[in-house]
Amino acid sequence: MFVIRDCEHVNAPIERCFRLSTHLGLMAGSFGMTPVSRAGARSEGLLDSGDRVVWYGWKFGLPHVHESRVATFDPPHTFCDAMERGRFKRFEQEFNFSEVAGHTLVLGYVRYSMYLGPVGRMAGRRVVLPHMVKLLRARLALLKQVAESEQWRQYLPE
Repeated sequence: MFVIRDCEHVNAPIERCFRLSTHLGLMAGSFGMTPVSRAGARSEGLLDSGDRVVWYGWKFGLPHVHESRVATFDPPHTFCDAMERGRFKRFEQEFNFSEVAGHTLVLGYVRYSMYLGPVGRMAGRRVVLPHMVKLLRARLALLKQVAESEQWRQYLPE
């Protein structure tokens, strides 16, 4: 299993950071994938416990469908989603939020494993890992940018 970890200090309230991290429109901006309307799946707004999302986009020149469900939802401290259907053998994202010295510390984790044994592990290390690191950093940077500016008002009600 591959595990990626990164963090960001955000000069914004913990509740704002948590809620922004669950906004599908904001997340779509960092994933390069779009949530699509499917029966029982959420495609816009803020995620909540148990919500299911179907993401669609192109990755590595191939169409990609990724279906996940919110597995852990403990506002404003923890948010985790786990893949239910997709190209990975296993895929989870987890975000933890804590207040530290007047800022919000956001810890992001991505855990995944690949099919195809040794070939999958090699592809996971050489191709997928750098891409996932880039996506996690982009998501945390976007969260920081939006939460620290007035942009957050576009995503969250007052």
